[in-house]
Parts: sequence; C-alpha cells; structure tokens
Amino acid sequence: MNPLTLSVFAMALLSGTFITLSSTNWLMAWIGLEINTMAIMPIIARKHQPRATEAATKYFLIQAPAAATILFCAIANAWFTGQWEINQMTTDLPTTLILISLALKMGMAPIHSWLPEVLQGLDIKTALVLSTWQKIAPLSIMIQLYSTHSLALILMGILSILIGGWGGLNQTQTRKILAYSSITHMGWMLMILQFCPNLTIFTLIIYILMTFSMFIILDQNNALSINKLPLLSTHTPIISSLTPLLLLSLGGLPPLTGFMPKWLIIQELSHLGLFGLATAAALGGLFSLYFYLRLSYVSSMTMSPINNLVAVSWRLPHNPMPMALKLSIILSMMLLPLTPLAASFM
Repeated sequence: MNPLTLSVFAMALLSGTFITLSSTNWLMAWIGLEINTMAIMPIIARKHQPRATEAATKYFLIQAPAAATILFCAIANAWFTGQWEINQMTTDLPTTLILISLALKMGMAPIHSWLPEVLQGLDIKTALVLSTWQKIAPLSIMIQLYSTHSLALILMGILSILIGGWGGLNQTQTRKILAYSSITHMGWMLMILQFCPNLTIFTLIIYILMTFSMFIILDQNNALSINKLPLLSTHTPIISSLTPLLLLSLGGLPPLTGFMPKWLIIQELSHLGLFGLATAAALGGLFSLYFYLRLSYVSSMTMSPINNLVAVSWRLPHNPMPMALKLSIILSMMLLPLTPLAASFM
C-alpha cells in the first residue's frame, strides 16, 4: 500500500476513536465506531493475500451487524425516552442488546470465536492494532453504561477469563495465543467495570503496554509460531532473556507489572464482599498463566530443531533495539512497587 494512503487510513483510525471517546451522544459515538471500522478494513486487506482478504471479510461481517444493532437500539431508546445521551439508557432491552453488540465488537466471550481467526490472518503489526487500539472505543461506551446490567457484565467478564485461558492452552500460533490473551484481559476489565471504572482504565493501559512489547518482539524476530521462539537466542540474545519475564508478566505472575491490575481487582472485589467472584477470577487466571509459562519455557529453555543440511547462523547483522521497545519492556516488568500509588488514584 502507498505510504500516503496508509497514513490517511491511520489518521482516520485515530480520528474515529477520538470521536467516540469525546462523544456523549449516541449518533456521534456510532459515527466514530463506523469511521474506525472503515479505516481498519483497507489496512487489514493491504497485503493482497488470501488470508488477509479472508480476515478483512470476517471482520466486516462481524462489525457490520454489531454497528447496525447499536444504531437501532439507540434509535429505539430515543423513541421511548426522547434522549440521545449515552448515559440516559433507561430501557432494558436496547441496553442489553447494545452491551452484547459492544462485546461482539471487542471479541468478548461467549461471542469471541471470530477474534483468533481474524488475528491469525493478519501481519503482526495489524494484529497489534486490532488487539489494542480497536478495544478503546467500544470500551469507552461501556464505561458510560456501567451503571446498568451488572449481571450481564459480570457473566461476560468471568466467561471471558475462563474461555480465554482455556482456549489458549492447545494453540501453537503466537497470534492466536495473544488473541486468547486479549479475551482474558478484557474479561478482567469487564468484570470490575461497574464497581471501579478507573481500575478498568488502568488495567487497559497496563494491558496495552505489555501487549505492545510482546507484539513488537514477535515482529522483529518473525516468530509466528511457538517453534520459532527458541531462535530468539540466536537473533537477539538480550530480547531472548527478557521475553520469558514479559510473558510471565502478561500472565499476571508476581512480582511483575502484570500482577498489579489483577491484585487491585481482586482486592476491590474482596472489599465489596464478592469473594466467590474474586476466587473464580483468580482460578480462571491460572489457565492463561499456564500457557504463558509454557511459552516462557519454550523461548528460554529449549533449543530450536536444527536441520543437518542447513546450519543455523549464530552471528546475524546487529539490529539495535528501539528505544520505545526498551522502555515498554522495562515498564511491563518493573511497575509493581508503584501499586500503592496507583491504588490511591482508584
């Protein structure tokens, strides 16, 4: 794709998200979501490969009915109440349908099956955008609706934690594993959203930080499957030593940064007396921790299979690590001491 054309679509992608973020009106929020969807479609299909075209088609077939349902429910609510404001949703059926449509847009369980398949057909950088930036606009609308339908949010949250962890256990493709990781993290955010919206935003920031680091590492080493992770030690030895810690941070293992939002969420649920929900979330998080532990073992403690006919080159041209990657990796592993400071703002 022409760089100028790509920059135009990227600007439209940014604009759509910011329009939705700054909107309190259903019509403007819907317009922002549609701009976002239309801008990402050419970016997904720009590789001119069958898998990319298939991913773009699947993404469109999911996003179009979800957006149509949101607009229909907003019109129905305006018909019944005379209000177009997002926080004035007082009718039960349109509100429930909008929450389901937003969950479909983000790939939340139990309507999540499209997300791993779409991510598998994308290049790593586009998959990063789909896993992080595309979650912001729908989640911002959910935050404005958080005072209603507590049971629906809790059920979708706990299902996403369980299904995201369970689905990633038998995967060998890194993009599918990170797709299920995305489902799990969004489940944690959705579960605490109605009780502490600030904690949801904080969890999203930490998730984006860790996911950005992981995707960039995979992109630099073209590690599309688990079998290529052992080659990190020959390509980039420094990154190879940091990748297991980053993976364990994504899994939420203390004393790494990824443990901080889960700690705060479980603490908040315990303060509210929801001990059963906190226990279910903590036990569900063990599934995702298991497959992150498996990835850490593969990347750091195994050697890549070597073909006798072709020797693996040990010394490759030196590619300096970008400063943004260095900073994101450090923050993804060493922010846990700031937990009391973060908790004071919740």
